[in-house]
Amino acid sequence: MNKRPVVLLTGASVGLGLELAKMLIQEDKYRLFLTARPSSLDRFEKAGITNTEFIHLRGLDVTFNNMREDLIQEINEKFDGVDVLINNAGFTYRSVSEHVTESERLVQMETNFRAPMELIRLCLPKMRKRRSGKIINISSVGGQMAMPTMGVYSASKHALEGSTESLWYEVKPWNIKVCLVAPGFINSDGFEKVKKTPLGQTESNDSETAYFYHYKYMEDFIGKIMRFTPSTSKSVAKKVIKVINAKTPPLRVWGTWDAVVFSLLRKFMPQRLYHFVLYYSLPHIKDWGKSNK
Repeated sequence: MNKRPVVLLTGASVGLGLELAKMLIQEDKYRLFLTARPSSLDRFEKAGITNTEFIHLRGLDVTFNNMREDLIQEINEKFDGVDVLINNAGFTYRSVSEHVTESERLVQMETNFRAPMELIRLCLPKMRKRRSGKIINISSVGGQMAMPTMGVYSASKHALEGSTESLWYEVKPWNIKVCLVAPGFINSDGFEKVKKTPLGQTESNDSETAYFYHYKYMEDFIGKIMRFTPSTSKSVAKKVIKVINAKTPPLRVWGTWDAVVFSLLRKFMPQRLYHFVLYYSLPHIKDWGKSNK
């Protein structure tokens, strides 16, 4: 008989996911399914994490339907379903809207929105049958506000936020808890790993192009914030652990101090003033738009 709650964590081999995996292992009270892209599974070994009786490492590209279905079927058959689902896997395109093609837009949405919602759909029948369960979606302050060069990423997180809020109402009658954890800036090298689209990459390297200063100054600006913010993957992971252990977590948990600040500004500042202040707070905004090339 399975006495340990089953936790499924996606994107567990790096960053926030890896810190969270380590903390869950230390708690030693869960049966863990830790996933990463098949090409990234070796990161677990480098982090000292191996398969054990209660730790199950699985290759999972969340955008592949057959891989999602096979994993949930395995968990359902062996352990009667997932108790806690943590949708953490995701990635970011950093490009202005004009430099994102439809195919790239779909890849962003598939990873950050469609895949988490499909994993939820696959886990819900067992949760409803047991009348218990917890679904934690790792969102972002970008799901509440948008920044230049981050539009398609923000769109994917806005979609995740909206669907998760709807889900909160839908599954509450079965005592299933739903929570969004939304970090802001995290002190890491994560921003250096953010992808530009091919067109964005080309034009960000040419100082004569229309959006050159958008890329240059936003990259420098965000890079500085991420280097100096006190928030880390570990501090955000601690907040996720609190959500896992809480009997009745709130729908939204702000993962970092700046996420709290941005949420308060948006809530209490008049809309026109809010956008005016943020626009003129953008780095070297007077240089933007100097070229139409």
